[in-house]
Amino acid sequence: MQLTCWYAPLYAHQLEDLKTRLFTRGVDIDAQKIEKINAKFLRLNPELALVLDEDGLSLTAHGMKMSPDWSAEIGRLKRATLKTEMLARATQANDQPNLIDATAGLGHDSLLMAKFGAKVTLIERHPILYTLLEFSYDKAQQDAFLAPIVANITLVFADAIDYLSQQQAKQEKIDVVYLDPMFPQRDQNQQRQKKQAQVKKQMQILHLLLPEDGEMDLGDGLLLQAQKIAKRVIVKRPRHAVFLNDDVPQHQWLGDACRFDGYFRIHSTE
Repeated sequence: MQLTCWYAPLYAHQLEDLKTRLFTRGVDIDAQKIEKINAKFLRLNPELALVLDEDGLSLTAHGMKMSPDWSAEIGRLKRATLKTEMLARATQANDQPNLIDATAGLGHDSLLMAKFGAKVTLIERHPILYTLLEFSYDKAQQDAFLAPIVANITLVFADAIDYLSQQQAKQEKIDVVYLDPMFPQRDQNQQRQKKQAQVKKQMQILHLLLPEDGEMDLGDGLLLQAQKIAKRVIVKRPRHAVFLNDDVPQHQWLGDACRFDGYFRIHSTE
């Protein structure tokens, strides 16, 4: 895989480290120094590319720029309580579970679960998205509020099904596996009349990086593997989406726009 990386002159010292990281993950960077990376430049260069500038490492396309930006989540994290956050209740994050987030995305849900005390292993297999997460993770370690939260997070570059299978083979004890499939719109209930709202800017760019008709796992296989190793599997779904793998959950936490489906292993086979 090859991708252009525009970088501002002040950040040339970070470029070699970025190139090394991505090269080891199968990505060749075409680095191009740009004196002024601004909104006009991005509009005039709409192709999918990386940007290295004062915002850190970002992904850009069609004049938009995005990164996981964990610092932008600080407000939510400060306000979050068990009463307000269904995700924390569903995963029992305050019990400090050994938790695998098998569908990393931008890592925002992992941040929330880690804030409540969960020991989160964050899995991502795409080299670009994983590297973006790495940059956000490294930056968060320098923030006084985020540092103790990200201390509860471990990043792993791996295919989620392979990783879960390895944990099963090693008979590792996993309390919770959390799944939030990237493309739940493919199986929306067809009786629903309203069209799904336009995806957010960040998701628009991610869809260019991870096209829906590509090789991305839509979640059915992940659910099957997760159920083999975890005491509790929590799946985030749009409010009206069908069940993953057509498997009816044992419990649901329902919100206005989304829901959390719970699958529980009552008796351990270990």
